[in-house]
Amino acid sequence: MTKEKWRFIDSGNCSPSYNMALDEALLDWHSDGRIPPTIRFYGWNPATLSIGYFQKVEKEIDLAKVEEHCLGFVRRPTGGRGVLHEHELTYSVIVTEEHPEMPKTVTEAYRVISEGILKGFQGLGLEAYFAVPRTEEERNSLKNPRSAVCFDAPSWYELVVEGRKVAGSAQTRQKGVILQHGSILLDLDEDKLFSLFKYPNERVKERMQRAFKSKAVAINEISKNRITLEMAKEAFKKGFETGLNIELEPYVLSEEETQYVEKLAKERYENKEWNFKR
Repeated sequence: MTKEKWRFIDSGNCSPSYNMALDEALLDWHSDGRIPPTIRFYGWNPATLSIGYFQKVEKEIDLAKVEEHCLGFVRRPTGGRGVLHEHELTYSVIVTEEHPEMPKTVTEAYRVISEGILKGFQGLGLEAYFAVPRTEEERNSLKNPRSAVCFDAPSWYELVVEGRKVAGSAQTRQKGVILQHGSILLDLDEDKLFSLFKYPNERVKERMQRAFKSKAVAINEISKNRITLEMAKEAFKKGFETGLNIELEPYVLSEEETQYVEKLAKERYENKEWNFKR
């Protein structure tokens, strides 16, 4: 039986505004029927703090530290919490809600899409599995996140190795299309990450950073062999093909498509009103 062909874009390191604009453009183009379902890999130049759509910048983010570390800053169109995009492989998946393999509920669709990431981790020799909150207390804690930091706790079907979260993802549904994007951590500078957020006092910050170490981990902290970005790309590309039972066909944006994305990046994702509105 022939496998469904999806588009595959490896856009390399791009600016924060371009990264978010391209994800949005892909969602729009797929909604209009102009492109097939698409998986995209990308990186960030400069390293960037992205925040969730609903986060309050003034209350949660230390912008002076963002500047001090020479980081980019952008608000995502998806929910979730703050992510430092530095030593990682970032992915996005764009697929219609009507796709026959996509469950109707956000949680179950999340699980189906994340099957590709699970297979990618396994391809790197890591025993990853899906986190499923078992108790009422665990389920309630997901509704009331204590921290502005994304990797602070695994949510439904988040990927976990040795009990610690190794990938953080967020999803939005617009115009009949699912956009899920997320970070696969290769390495992590925890001190830098925790310097970017506001806390009631230093003691709270230290306590949260200590707790974080037991909840999240980067691939190279637990892998027997050092995993490079290229190795990760290869493993997760195969992982998505296996996990979603698809064939990925490489694609490069046309000049016209690139110009559209650059315009959207400038108008929305470089716009202070968008990035600082809450």
